[in-house]
Parts: sequence; C-alpha cells; structure tokens
Amino acid sequence: MSHYHTLSVERVIDETHDSKSIVFKVPPALGETFRYASGQFLTLRIPHPDGVLPRCYSLSSCPGIDDALKVTVKRVRDGRASNWLCDEIKAGDTLQVMAPAGVFTCKHPQQDLLLFAGGSGITPVFSIAKSALLHGKGRVLLVYANRDERSVIFHDELRRLSGDYPARLSVIHWLDSVQGVPSAEQLGALARHLPEAEAFICGPAPFMDAAEAALAGLGLARGRVHIERFVSLPGENEAAVIEAGSGPAEVSLSVTLDGETWRMATHGGETLLDAMDKAGMRAPHSCRVGGCASCMCRVTEGEVKLLANTALDEADLADGWTLACQAVPMSASVVVAFPD
Repeated sequence: MSHYHTLSVERVIDETHDSKSIVFKVPPALGETFRYASGQFLTLRIPHPDGVLPRCYSLSSCPGIDDALKVTVKRVRDGRASNWLCDEIKAGDTLQVMAPAGVFTCKHPQQDLLLFAGGSGITPVFSIAKSALLHGKGRVLLVYANRDERSVIFHDELRRLSGDYPARLSVIHWLDSVQGVPSAEQLGALARHLPEAEAFICGPAPFMDAAEAALAGLGLARGRVHIERFVSLPGENEAAVIEAGSGPAEVSLSVTLDGETWRMATHGGETLLDAMDKAGMRAPHSCRVGGCASCMCRVTEGEVKLLANTALDEADLADGWTLACQAVPMSASVVVAFPD
C-alpha cells in the first residue's frame, strides 16, 4: 500500500441526520504531501467486513481558511463504505489515505462562478465557493438541491458565508419536498443572469444531467462547464481482471506533464499509467480503476483502448480525453498530454 499514508482522525462532526464530516490530523512530515486545491478529493482505504474498500471523498475544507483536512460523508442506501464510516469512525481512529487528487478545481477564481450542487455534491462545491470568495472578486451563484430542509449540509456555514459576502454570494436552496425535482428549464432560469461564468456541477446523476442541459441551453461553452462524477469503486478483492486484447508488441510513448516531456517504451498490453510508473514519472492518479478521472489526459497522436471507464462521457472521449490508468496503446506511437 505504498500510495497510502496512515492519518489519525482528529474529530467527527455530525452535519445532518445522515451525514458526517471527518477531520484528519496531518503530521508535519506529510504537510507537503497533503497540500491540496479546493475541489480535490481524498481516496480512503476502508477496512470493511466485506474486504478493503477504496473510496473517493471530496474535501469540504478549504486551503487558506481551514486548518485541517476534512471530508464529508453522506449515508446512502446499501452504501458499504459511506455507511461504515458514518457508523464506526470516531476521533482517535486511523485510516489509510492517499494524497489529494482530482481535476475538479477552479483555475480562474477572479471570474463569476455558477455552482450547482445536489445532496452530498455540495462537498467540493462548498470548498470551491469558499476559495473563490476569499481569493476572487467575482459573483458566486450557488444552486443547492436537497430532498428536504433537514438534508441541507453546511446549512449554518452557508448562512454565515452569505452574511460575510452579501454583494457577491447568492445561495438558492431547492427543496424537492417543496418544489419537486428541478428541471433543466428551471435551473437555466436561475443561471441566466451569469452568462459568462465558469460552472461547476456535482451531485446525483439526474441533477447533473439537468444542470448540464440547462447550461448548454444558455449557450455556455462546454469548456467552461466542469462536472465531477464519482462511482463506487470495487473492493480490492473484487476488481475484475480485464484482458487488454491485441496491441503492438512495442510502443513509443510520449507524455507531457507540467511542461516536461517524457519518452518511454511500452507495449499494447500495458496501461499508460503503468508505463509511466516504470519510467519514474509521478503522474496524477488515484483510484486506478477508471472511476475518478484524476489521471485524465488527452491523446494527441496515436490510438488507445480503454479497459474500463465510468468517469468520461462521450463528449470527453470525442475530444480525445482518456484515462491513463485504463488506456492501453493500440498504435506503435502514442502521444498524450496532461492538462496544465
């Protein structure tokens, strides 16, 4: 488990009747390792009776505002890891945790932001909102949908934040129990006042689809819309072994990361991430099963095949994006680049 670090739980906070926040104590020696950006997540290794379960949980804390790392977990039906954390974890316990990862981050906090969150999808969105209000000058509109009022996570904190930034932050609470499930037309009507904003969406799939359709209807450029999709990863003893199929015996792989280009040899049966690991690259990644998009990179030359994918949609694939942890080369030369 060389990618994991053992962290102590400093405290557990009851957020709502079905959600809790877990605050971690990071020792000084790991301070740089656990440096993070708003919107990123941690991968936890949950010691469940069914076997070890890796799970990704977004950070609800914000660098520059919160002193400690904090993730927020919501109970879900049949949720083995989330429910175990809500029931069992307590202050003083330890968990194995990967370094922060993820590309659902705001690189331009000075501009206006449209934030759409549903349920526990508020977690990364809340962190992004706090960071933008601290470091930026633009307006922030948060549309937060929940089943009912008692399900609203960070209720008091959102109220305080609205009071601190009355001219910049608008929070619209959408309660299904009162207004019904929001449609794309209704979400579009709420968002039309910020036509040039950068948008971030996280929540249940139907809510995200409606928000994405709403923004498309408003003509917001696809490159300005960022969506965070998480799925339940398989347990460490449940991951399926998938045959890569045929591919070249020898492949020339070129990878650009942080302005530096690496060149290495691989073959058609090896994932791009495995080849990068062997070459000594520290490429971004987390779950390694195609579920979190941390290793997302763009193929600019050649062809790859994805063994598994629950993170990228058809538009992403059409734009040349792939997942390094699941992509195997299908041409003799492959060139990829990670986002800046």
